[in-house]
Amino acid sequence: MEQKRILTILIIGLLFFSSCKTYYISIDSFKEQFAGVDSTKLKMVEMTGGGYLWVTEQYLANPLTKIKCQDKKGNPAELDNGPKIEIRFTYGENNRRSSGYFDRVFVSDSAVTFIQSRFIPTIRKTIPLNDITKIEVQNGGKNFKYVNK
Repeated sequence: MEQKRILTILIIGLLFFSSCKTYYISIDSFKEQFAGVDSTKLKMVEMTGGGYLWVTEQYLANPLTKIKCQDKKGNPAELDNGPKIEIRFTYGENNRRSSGYFDRVFVSDSAVTFIQSRFIPTIRKTIPLNDITKIEVQNGGKNFKYVNK
């Protein structure tokens, strides 16, 4: 019994202290990657997955297939866009942070709008593009995947 408890604590500790690798996108690169992407270029995707709540959902996603970014040392990297990729924006005078899903990011000339929840897609955030100071992306490790790919 004691061995099970120690093993459980060890596993929880490893999960707690292990984290997803974070990548960074410069503001200029972000704007460049989304240049020419407007509402006519969005694609219908079907996503499935989840943990305890298994979901299947269809939605319009941005058409980017690859995300050009950098690791923490500044080395170039490229991530496959998909429902697992999370994005976090740091913005404003107080360095506020907001997160969402990269495939649900939409950029206009002056703002970024993104969906913050897989389960309640009406929860969205819009941030002025010029207020953004840092963009981070990571594979959130969630069990989401496209069905129609």
